[in-house]
Amino acid sequence: MLPYTVLRTKIIEINGKKIVGFEIDLPNAPPLIVLRGDKGFVMCGYMDIKVAEKLNLVAARITGVKNVEEALDKTISEATSKAMEQEIKPGMKVRDILKIL
Repeated sequence: MLPYTVLRTKIIEINGKKIVGFEIDLPNAPPLIVLRGDKGFVMCGYMDIKVAEKLNLVAARITGVKNVEEALDKTISEATSKAMEQEIKPGMKVRDILKIL
């Protein structure tokens, strides 16, 4: 039986903007992290930016995070073309793009 801590949902509010963060525990591995806004999302390294690009989504990718709080201070390593149209670019901090998401 899986423990109840397999999925954690966190509401983050920065400058009046609310983002939903998800942490999904994986067996023998760091958790899967996703930050979701109204227009798009930030995903951890487990997820494929190429798929988000094919689906024409506003998405950015970060790597090396263990929780939602760490994700806020990470820099974006990749972004879809749709995200770049929204001024979300590699090298930006997640915290700085939350208002766009």
